[in-house]
Amino acid sequence: MNQGPACPPACLALAHAMADAAAQVIRPHFRTRIAIDAKADASPVTVADRDAEAVMRRMIEAEFPDHGIRGEELGACRTDAEWVWVLDPIDGTKSFVSGSLAFGTQIALLHRGEPVLGMINQPITGERWVGAGGMAILSGEPIRTSERTALDQAILYTSALEQFDRPRHDRFSALAASVRFTRLSHDCYAAGLLALGGIDLLIESDVFDYDILPQMPIVQAAGGIVTDWDGQPIKDARRYATVLMAANGELHRAALDILCRV
Repeated sequence: MNQGPACPPACLALAHAMADAAAQVIRPHFRTRIAIDAKADASPVTVADRDAEAVMRRMIEAEFPDHGIRGEELGACRTDAEWVWVLDPIDGTKSFVSGSLAFGTQIALLHRGEPVLGMINQPITGERWVGAGGMAILSGEPIRTSERTALDQAILYTSALEQFDRPRHDRFSALAASVRFTRLSHDCYAAGLLALGGIDLLIESDVFDYDILPQMPIVQAAGGIVTDWDGQPIKDARRYATVLMAANGELHRAALDILCRV
């Protein structure tokens, strides 16, 4: 397995506790007539999003008051700290409010800008992906990415076509035409499926730190590769124009060949 920087055991324990606490907040609202508000960018948000992030932030403040926090719903504090948590209480709010299971709580811990812990927790099914210390685990069991290497046999996922501008949509369409089949709108759950070996490629555009950084340690520890569409490494940033995740080096190179050709 890929080796990565160590995540302190106390931080891993806190991440598990935060995922449990956030799930307790989210579950009672699932498949109810929950009110949907619109954020400044017109994306949806609910009381479940806000309350789940609030409980996680309180737990960080109580356990590690010197750590920084960057959250999707409640902003950032101490972002120049050595350790920074990145929180997405409900990644896939559109799925959540429509009753789909393709959503989850995402947690990342950065040490000096490098993700050392990633977690995706599905509050309803209880599935929990963890990437830390070079190991990827789903609900306590080690997982690995797919061994498929032929692009025409690969399964490709993406979260939202509306995030693609015209040039990127053309590049995505060229890749989609080269794979076995393509599926849409699975949000963080798609990254979990990639790490598990169910899918082979995941491509995103115009996404944020809280979307991607929790997924990276999981996918990479499971044997996958994460770059932008030009093959450049993903660095700590607040927003990413393009992200490509591949199950292995062969598929990564094949996908880049298509994406860079268009």
